[in-house]
Amino acid sequence: MRSVVGTDDLLLVTLDTLRFDVAQELAAAGRIPHLARHLPGGRWERRHAPGSFTFASHQAIFAGFLPTPAAPGPHPRLFAARFAGSETTAGGTFVYDTPDLVSGLADAGYRTVCVGGVGFFNRQGPLGTVLPGMFQESHWEPEFGVASPTSFEAQVARAEEVVAALPADRRLFLFVNVSALHQPNWFHLPGATREAGDSRGTHAAALEYVDRHIGRLFAAASSRRRCFAIVCSDHGTAYGDDGYTGHRLGHEVVWTVPYAQFFLPGPDAPEGAR
Repeated sequence: MRSVVGTDDLLLVTLDTLRFDVAQELAAAGRIPHLARHLPGGRWERRHAPGSFTFASHQAIFAGFLPTPAAPGPHPRLFAARFAGSETTAGGTFVYDTPDLVSGLADAGYRTVCVGGVGFFNRQGPLGTVLPGMFQESHWEPEFGVASPTSFEAQVARAEEVVAALPADRRLFLFVNVSALHQPNWFHLPGATREAGDSRGTHAAALEYVDRHIGRLFAAASSRRRCFAIVCSDHGTAYGDDGYTGHRLGHEVVWTVPYAQFFLPGPDAPEGAR
């Protein structure tokens, strides 16, 4: 990342609450083609979340602790604050001298922008200001939230506006917290009802909905120059697994998340690379 930061734009997308098993099944079945075309080998990487719910996980992610590969380590990190004794800071790690990655990238000349989704980004109370308050610019509207059946379309439209307004020579760190997977998500599955509630099937339908629109986000993020993208979940959620429902708990489906990182070629890339 030492050669990427300062050269490329950066995109971080958290697919809030997305389960690894559902993400992997849909990729294998060809049900999320726009995401799958960017996944190395067409598959998500299995990782462990740094937290079991949104606030905790994003605090860790913004401190440079992305989901950890689900295999014995240590695993070198892409980003890390400078501190003595770090066993996961390697030669290629982008090291910053601020308390968090967002301000570290701002110090490196990036415009840092948050397009929020779930309630921890809504600025409607003091707690909802903590995470978006790390960014130079943050956006949240009710249309971006968990109750909106068109939340991701609205978020993508705002991201497109942000990119279009940025001077061409300014590097961008764009963060999007996608709320569509989070409950309630029953309205993404045709025939599902509010009374029946959410299920693993409606969760999958929500991911298909996101996939239908994420190409626009990728196009916007790479419209000015090459963009390094990270797409991952912050935690999973249970739908009756072993009697558990929801998250902020220690079940395997909560701690195991999908992860992918890849480059989005910029407008000057050869046609076949885009």
